[in-house]
Amino acid sequence: MADEPELPRTHDDSSSLSDGETVKANRDEDQVPDISEEDKPETDTGRSRAGPSSIAHRYGELLEAEHETPSEDGSTDALPRLAGSPIGSTLSVPDDTPSIQGSVISSPGSSVLPSRTSRPGLASPTPSFRPFDQRFQSRISSPYLSSPRPSSPAFLSSHSRNVSLSSQLLLDPGDTESPSPPWEVVRWTKLKKLNGQVFSESGRRNFGSPTCLAVSATIVLGTSKGIILVFDYNQNIKFIIGPGTKAVESGPITAIAISADHTTIAGGHANGSIFTWDTSRASRPFLSIPHLDPAQQQKRPTDGHVQNAKVTHLGFLGTRHTALVSADDRGMAFSHLATRGTGALGRTVKTTRILGRYPDSKPPPGKTLKPSSVLAFASLPLGNVEMATDSLGLTAMLTPYLLVIVSTTPIAQTQHKSARPKEVAAHSALTGCLAWFPGVKLKVADPVTGSQISKVKLVYCWSNVLTVLDVDEIPSEDKDKPPSLRFKARSRWKCEEAIVAVQWLSRSVLTVLTISQRLIVLEDRSMRMTEAFDLIHKHIYHVDLFSKQLGALVEQLDEEDPSMHGVVADAFYMSLKTYKGRLFLLGFNDISIGALSNWADRLIALMENGDYVGAIKLATSYYTGDTNKLTVGLPEDAALRHSMVQDKLMEIMSASLKYAFGQRQKNRASVDDRHLQELSETCFVACMSVGDVDFLFDEMYEWYEDAGVEGIFLETLEPYILDGSITSIPPVVVKAMVTHFVSKGWESRLEEVICHMNTATIDLDQITLLCKQHSLYDALLYVWNQALSDYVTPLFDLLSLLVPLMQNGQYSGNRMDAEIYAVNALKIFPYLSYVLTGRVYPTGETLPKDVSRKAKAELYWLLFSGKSITWPKGSNKRLLTRPDQSQEPSFPYLRLILNFDAASFLSALNEAFEDSFLNDSPEASSTSSGRDLPEEQIFGLTVNRQYIVSILMEIMNSPEFSSNETIYLDMFIARNLPKYPQYLLFPGSTLTKVLVGLCKYPGRDLAEDAQLSAEYLLSVYQPADVTELIPLFKEAGFYRILKRIYRGDKQYGKLIQTFFEDPEDQEEVFNCIDMYLRPQAGLTRRQSQDILQIIKHRSTELVNLDPATAAQTIAKHAPELHQHVLGSVAAQPGLQYAYLKTLLEPEKETTLGRSTDRDLVEQYLRLMCQFDPDHVSNYVGLVQSSDLRLEQLLPTMEETGVIDAAVILMAKEGQVQEAMGRLIKHLETLESALQGLLDSPQDDAHNLQMSAEDLIQALRKFVLVGIWLCQGQTKTARAVVSSRRGQKALADGTLSADENLWLDLIDAAVQITKRLSSKLQPPPKNSPSPENDDTHHSPSQLDKNKLLTMLRSLVQTSFTALLNSTSTASPNSIITTSGMTTETKAVIAPPTTAATTGIGTNLAFLRILRAFLTRAAAASPNLADLRAVLASVFSAYAYEESILRLSNRLLERSLFVGVAQAVELRQRGWRPRGSTCEACGKRVWGPGVAGGRAVWEAWEEREKEAARARRRRRRGGELDGKGGLSGSGLVMGEGEEDGGEEYVGKGKGKGKGKGRDVGPVMRREPERQGEEVEQGESAETEEKKDPREEGPEGMTTTQKETQPGLGPLVLLACRHIYHQSCLEALLAKDGSSREREYRCPIDG
Repeated sequence: MADEPELPRTHDDSSSLSDGETVKANRDEDQVPDISEEDKPETDTGRSRAGPSSIAHRYGELLEAEHETPSEDGSTDALPRLAGSPIGSTLSVPDDTPSIQGSVISSPGSSVLPSRTSRPGLASPTPSFRPFDQRFQSRISSPYLSSPRPSSPAFLSSHSRNVSLSSQLLLDPGDTESPSPPWEVVRWTKLKKLNGQVFSESGRRNFGSPTCLAVSATIVLGTSKGIILVFDYNQNIKFIIGPGTKAVESGPITAIAISADHTTIAGGHANGSIFTWDTSRASRPFLSIPHLDPAQQQKRPTDGHVQNAKVTHLGFLGTRHTALVSADDRGMAFSHLATRGTGALGRTVKTTRILGRYPDSKPPPGKTLKPSSVLAFASLPLGNVEMATDSLGLTAMLTPYLLVIVSTTPIAQTQHKSARPKEVAAHSALTGCLAWFPGVKLKVADPVTGSQISKVKLVYCWSNVLTVLDVDEIPSEDKDKPPSLRFKARSRWKCEEAIVAVQWLSRSVLTVLTISQRLIVLEDRSMRMTEAFDLIHKHIYHVDLFSKQLGALVEQLDEEDPSMHGVVADAFYMSLKTYKGRLFLLGFNDISIGALSNWADRLIALMENGDYVGAIKLATSYYTGDTNKLTVGLPEDAALRHSMVQDKLMEIMSASLKYAFGQRQKNRASVDDRHLQELSETCFVACMSVGDVDFLFDEMYEWYEDAGVEGIFLETLEPYILDGSITSIPPVVVKAMVTHFVSKGWESRLEEVICHMNTATIDLDQITLLCKQHSLYDALLYVWNQALSDYVTPLFDLLSLLVPLMQNGQYSGNRMDAEIYAVNALKIFPYLSYVLTGRVYPTGETLPKDVSRKAKAELYWLLFSGKSITWPKGSNKRLLTRPDQSQEPSFPYLRLILNFDAASFLSALNEAFEDSFLNDSPEASSTSSGRDLPEEQIFGLTVNRQYIVSILMEIMNSPEFSSNETIYLDMFIARNLPKYPQYLLFPGSTLTKVLVGLCKYPGRDLAEDAQLSAEYLLSVYQPADVTELIPLFKEAGFYRILKRIYRGDKQYGKLIQTFFEDPEDQEEVFNCIDMYLRPQAGLTRRQSQDILQIIKHRSTELVNLDPATAAQTIAKHAPELHQHVLGSVAAQPGLQYAYLKTLLEPEKETTLGRSTDRDLVEQYLRLMCQFDPDHVSNYVGLVQSSDLRLEQLLPTMEETGVIDAAVILMAKEGQVQEAMGRLIKHLETLESALQGLLDSPQDDAHNLQMSAEDLIQALRKFVLVGIWLCQGQTKTARAVVSSRRGQKALADGTLSADENLWLDLIDAAVQITKRLSSKLQPPPKNSPSPENDDTHHSPSQLDKNKLLTMLRSLVQTSFTALLNSTSTASPNSIITTSGMTTETKAVIAPPTTAATTGIGTNLAFLRILRAFLTRAAAASPNLADLRAVLASVFSAYAYEESILRLSNRLLERSLFVGVAQAVELRQRGWRPRGSTCEACGKRVWGPGVAGGRAVWEAWEEREKEAARARRRRRRGGELDGKGGLSGSGLVMGEGEEDGGEEYVGKGKGKGKGKGRDVGPVMRREPERQGEEVEQGESAETEEKKDPREEGPEGMTTTQKETQPGLGPLVLLACRHIYHQSCLEALLAKDGSSREREYRCPIDG
């Protein structure tokens, strides 16, 4: 359901009161007694040497397999495991984060190098090289875990009964009394005893059927016989009110109210009467308020309900028995106040109308009365605390249109009005209901307002929209005045269907009844729907009270008006009541009492149903407050709620464990491991929520251990340990966890778990023994460090693993054990990295400062004290690195580690150097001088960076270490000296030696890091003679260093040379060249020459890098090198083409301009013929022909088939005839190719068709080239002819040069078409078939019609082009009149045009056609061969003719439409404003015009004359002469009616008109130039005059002198009409009259 309120509301609940804490009175009898419910609802790789190298190689394999081989549990994190081996938990993962807070990355930019095991031939004891910019990181502190594990249930969403299938609540409309969950949402009690007395046959006969219900300390029913029945909660009838009194004569009871003290009952009747009854004297009415007497309705001395108006609502005001409010079904409401007195007769009742109008009242002026009724009505009840609203008698009333709240005392006054909300669903059912909740005193302050007293609030519903209204009391400044009230809509909720009843179940819980009899439970503040179920089976009593009054609203329903309703719903409000948290329901056949199941009932129901997991989850949600706590009777206050739920939750868990494992003992299949796992997870969540971890280990673990399924418990415990929720684990559980995880092969996960435990609670002997037994060194190191603060013993343990491995490169045991030892020994490096940077291994947490200092000092003492050590102190245990020798070397442990893996150790030491512990601080000196410190700490505090490096240099410079190991020391020194120059000091010879060592790196995989290290060192150290190191740098490939040296020495030639040699940065050479050859660089001539010389030597490489950039660079700085550069790549024409394309056709215009070197252009054209032949012709047209040599280009063009470009080039050179010859030769070559294609045997007809079409398209392309050539020559010849006018023309029959070109082209096209057509056309039927027909395809396999059409288009295209070129130069196309009819000629070209075709003025086309026919006749005496050709020629003519005909037809149609519209608009005329002359006032047109008979006669005369004129035109065949309108006004002959032909000529300006009048005598006269003229219909009676009877000035010659009212009229643009004589007289007075110029005297 929609739950989005329109008004803002707070989301937290405002109540801390349970459902039972509702309105309470002070009397004990108000309590609702409990009612007895009668109806309860693997391959080895080669190794270079044995011993440590073998271990290194094996380690490399394992490291690679870590990311490839899945572990036994399906994860890909672990290495291939050995039995009982923790190999999968040993690796350290590098990352790029600084070691300590605030430190920097050691060497940014270094590459990540592969393992040294991948470098064959390099013997080294190091398993892999660790670049110094990478950090050691333990697997446990890695951002990714080693294997997937179940998520902690604590992270899952809180339980609701929708989660468990067995406890799922489905709001199915078909549900009956048995809801989906195991509990009943509402526990209903049917009052059998009461129902037997009321709904039995005798009860209905004696009392009538119940019609309404009211509930307080008693249950009160009103019946259809006007009787009131009062029952107590034991279902005993206490009072029968009404029999024998006037009340039973007033009709059925329609409303009931009970006073605040429960002693007085009021009943409203169907006839409009109201009676109140004192229950102590129920034999007669306490008050009687009759309806109005019909005789008094007209005068109405008092207010009251009219007769037969049903009293539908009734209520008492405050504590008074004599103050009531009521409303009826006619939409009227009244307040009734009785005076004090004795007995019913001694009291008088004053009734005041507070809402509505009487039926016979008249509506206010200008308004209509809408039908109305009181849908809902309630007076404010009293709470358990005194409020200012108690004395106001607040009453809320809901009509179809408004919510009105009035105060009835001391006077009736409206306090609040609210219109129906817009959110009401369109055309929904018309319903309305409301309910008050009074202010009450709270046990716990409201969490929202902080007040101990809740506010008065009102809930009201219109259709499907529910709103909660808060009433705030604002104290008045004047103490004697009551406080003012403020009403604020706080919350709004939309239901899916109309709401018919609403009640407060408690201060924070609402019950809503919908029109489909569905009961919904809502929480007030959150507006959250907590429960919903159907009551359709309850057969709730409802009655139609409002449709008669409001039927018009439905009958007048406007589908377009969403505010209208579709139906008026029945009334349900009298059937649903609440009291003390109970629901009272009146049905047609019974009365039921319901109570919402509280939280305890629901938990018990789940347990009884066997869903113990669901019960624990639900109880946990009750404890945390994540569920509907208000609905189930739990308080808002967390502490109070916890105290209520915790004990029950623990009890449920204990019972659940006992039940589950008891069932498992009886039948193992009944409770499987999946159920036990779910129970375990649920109990963990519950215990973590409650904070009782002891229950898990004291009780729950014992159940799982006894059943032999402790693994389920331990696996559930794991995520809670890892996230830090549980850190203290009993030793028994720890031991079981180690055993279980090792048996599963989960050593990696076990180490993580141990490393997250609190070591203070661990049995150290037990855990260390277990860790050593199972080789869990990460866990062992963590426990030893954290529990004992001992950092030396773990390092001794790790060193002890190295001793057997480093004995002469051999291990006494088997190879597999050696691998295990090596992998575990590798943990020494991340351990040193973590501890020496102040971090806890392996979790990465920061160590306390004092502990960190102590640990660092001890480790530095162990490594750099220079002797073997007895540890623990006082013992005889001395770790010897060479037990087979009599004497230990100096620094034995340091040598042992360096021999094992120098790279990893130096990488760890690189991180340690960043720590401030190694600084020479006064604090360290003062601390070390203390006498109370042990030896190891005193020594360790004096260790600094210089001392460490000196020791390392002393050890590793011995023959014991090869250059393969010392390279790492060189890198270490080179990278740390720039970072700590104040702490490290070395002589120049040492640093030079370091540089030399860096240049002699052992393998290419170290090259980048070696160069980077050398760069670091050179940033702070400048060798005395760098030139001696340059050969080493070149040999090592340290190009970045060389570039810096050459740049500093200004050796730019060598710098450019180095760029070419550097494979990583070659493309940067272009920027370098551009930088140093620009004029601003300031280079000397010698330096520039060096650069150019390098460019010449390296030109091939330069172009290979990027030909386009090379061309731009050379063109900008050394254009003289173009030929040299092109020559250097002569073997690569593609590069030459790209180079030249950039030079000669740059994509973007640059400041360089295009090169005009003829050799370059010609070379570019030759290359273009090879790589982009389609572009050659376009490019040739752009270049100057004088820059090109034909003899150099034509052979290449002919070889590559770029004939079109050759033709263009020859034409530009003036060799037009030769160009045409080459073109015709190429056309014949294409013809031969097509003939050969048609004659050759081919199996694929589709490919044959495509190839033939491609060749014909090529023919067409080159025919078009020939046409272009001929057209250009024709234009040139015309220009020459026009400049030589007057010279003697050519002899008759002699063709000019341009005409000969056309003749050659047409002849070639015709001959090719004729020959190819004969190939494509099938032979005659009677012709013999060829004997030797080797073709595998027949003409039927080809689309011969398509090919023939394409061929013949060549001739058509040629003749069409010839026709257009040789015709008269005009913007229009040539029109031939051959074959045209006379009418067609008239349409295309009028007789008055100068010429119809170009043939009559230019004989070139005829000469060419005659010469062509002569040549064709000579070549082929049989003219039948030319039939197809001539047909093509004539087709070209016919095509041109049809196109022109169509164009002329379309143009004529469009022109006719435009002209017709213009004529129609011009003939519409203007309509005068009036029918009288504006000057003399006489009627000039229309009905009643003076001289009507004369007007008629004039019109008849005009019609006759028009008919005669038409006959004359038909006889003479002449057109009327053109005429114009004499002026731009309208002049109408008054003696003429509308008729005949009309024509409006074009005016020539304001008042001007020299032409004679033709057509109707109308003259248009705009008032001023530029004024828009209005057009309208001219009057049908408007008189017009034949223009032929009008003189030069527009005066008619036949005007009758006897009719002074007749005469010409002038209609101006302003629509004023005048006699012409009157207008001229007015204008003459102003002195502004001229011939035929008029202006309006009125508008000017």
